[in-house]
Amino acid sequence: MRGADAASPGASADDAVVAEVQERYARFARDEAPGRSDVYEEWAAGVAADTATARLLARIPATRRQPPLVFAVTRLLGAPLGGFEEWSRWLAAHIDAAVAESGRRGLQTNEPLRCAALLPALSTIDGPIALLEVGASAGLCLYPDRYSYRYRGEREVSLDPVDGRSSVVLECELRRAAPLRMPEVVWRAGIDLDPLDARDSADRTFLSTLVWPGEEGRAERIAAALDVVAADPPRIVAGDASDPEVLRALAAEAPDGATLVVTTPGVLVHIPRAARDRLIETLGALAAEWISIDPPGLPRPWHPPVDPQTWGGFVLGRGARPLAAVDPLGAFVEWRA
Repeated sequence: MRGADAASPGASADDAVVAEVQERYARFARDEAPGRSDVYEEWAAGVAADTATARLLARIPATRRQPPLVFAVTRLLGAPLGGFEEWSRWLAAHIDAAVAESGRRGLQTNEPLRCAALLPALSTIDGPIALLEVGASAGLCLYPDRYSYRYRGEREVSLDPVDGRSSVVLECELRRAAPLRMPEVVWRAGIDLDPLDARDSADRTFLSTLVWPGEEGRAERIAAALDVVAADPPRIVAGDASDPEVLRALAAEAPDGATLVVTTPGVLVHIPRAARDRLIETLGALAAEWISIDPPGLPRPWHPPVDPQTWGGFVLGRGARPLAAVDPLGAFVEWRA
């Protein structure tokens, strides 16, 4: 690409790193973007096919150059929502800003619809509940009791908060009957490496920009959930939850008389193996229930075992027990327990 080639002399990178960038973006274009975002599919395929643009992206730290994060950051900085050629020209002209902004951002997919996937597991736990989320971002998944639910499919279930229909209505496909009831949450808190504030306009804009172009209704749902959270902000601690003392200290704040429930919705896969193992060990030693949403290929000692080839979604688990196959963002639940 002409614009990218012009910038590449000042953006040297090892050929192996460039090849890794191209492979990573090719995988995203092939396996993740189709059906969700035509724009991101085109951009990622373009990076995979264009060495000069991949060389620019190789300047971003490896832990910060995931396609959805890089694409969101460029949009945040003003990249046009057009074809790959237009986007890559913009990137070549603004690569320094894109590198700097990507380096300070994280992929914080704070999707409230995940509460529709968490709810069946929460429904198996007697309340009242003290809810603690690892990787909480702005805390949108800490309010399962403040949202309305509309499950459709084999069984139709409508649930609303005690004070009536919420401004956030979560629609989910229910493929098999599952336990469903509104939880009683009496305390909520979270841990995140870089927490976002639902009351802060810049943080709200960033969360909205993380929505992929073409995902209908998601930006509106996140905006409505941000309003719910901003009206009653949770306690979110900035820290590394894989440090046992960080997690134990916050867990110790949970009130007596409530069941402590720790959730890790889609976060473990983003934690390096050693830190993840340390976190799992700490969770196992806490006097708490642990609810997780993980890809089936993530190494976990599930009982009974989970076959990644046939599971058909992410795994909703309670402790070491797999409960359901779920969409990673909450679009469907297939109860298996």
